[in-house]
Amino acid sequence: MSALLSASTLPCGEVSDAPLLRRATDNDRARVVEIQFAAYAKNRELLGLEPLPLLVDYAEIFATHEVWVFDADDGAVIASLILEVRDADVLIFSVATDPHRQATGIGQKMLAASDIRARQLGRTTVRLYTGSTLQHLVDWYGRQGFAIERIEQLDDRAITHMAKHLN
Repeated sequence: MSALLSASTLPCGEVSDAPLLRRATDNDRARVVEIQFAAYAKNRELLGLEPLPLLVDYAEIFATHEVWVFDADDGAVIASLILEVRDADVLIFSVATDPHRQATGIGQKMLAASDIRARQLGRTTVRLYTGSTLQHLVDWYGRQGFAIERIEQLDDRAITHMAKHLN
């Protein structure tokens, strides 16, 4: 299991030529943060407040979560996937794509990678959450196989918890 925990690449699909994510290093942290803030900018406007993934210390995230990046052909980091491996499941803390590369299928590839990673780690459930007012995201995750588990009311927002049970 330790080799799995230290995996350095992660396929974005089940086919042999599927693109690979690579494990982020501290050298990638500034670019990951930049992508996070750029990717969540539209959500910030729609929510009227800061999205939860932007309220964290990324030094801590890099220390406690699996951070994966998607590189363009030229080697530039264009997307990130942040996973929290928990006892019973894998939580997608964030999936973020550079706004200039959104709507190109990278998000779907990263969700596929999260399924593969969960299976590698012996987990059968992948979870995530999103702002309840971001109905377009709730719908998109639903089309990717996630189902609403519950809606949690926080002091300043409601978040929709979703889960995907893997076969």
